[in-house]
Amino acid sequence: MDELQRRLASVFDLAPYRRNAPSTDQENMTVAEWAPAVDIIEDEKEYLIKVELPEVAKEAVKVTVEDGTLTISGERKAEKEEKNRKFHRVERYYGCFQRSFSVPDDAEEGKVNAEFKDGVLKVHLAKSEKARPKQIEVKVS
Repeated sequence: MDELQRRLASVFDLAPYRRNAPSTDQENMTVAEWAPAVDIIEDEKEYLIKVELPEVAKEAVKVTVEDGTLTISGERKAEKEEKNRKFHRVERYYGCFQRSFSVPDDAEEGKVNAEFKDGVLKVHLAKSEKARPKQIEVKVS
């Protein structure tokens, strides 16, 4: 049954199936790969990328722009089991992550800034002045 669930998960591109360790009741906490949820929003001035990163330290997040690609990477550390504390279920993903996005042609790679607050990373990617719409006043004679 475990093998069938693993195969179905890979066919439908679902999260890896986690099963109990053979000799214990503890669930595996290691997942090969996870990707935080992302929203990408555009207005006339910029692109805004919002990334959900609950319980990820600001220092564990890295944002880079290189060769037309914006990359967001980091790590969420797993909680360690302590004496008198026992995990009964672990469903959240832990470990390293990386998301990469192509920088649009109308964006300026040199004008990127990021802010991190309340578990949400916001990456602002400014549009070039040329790409912004301009309003021209029409004079009536």
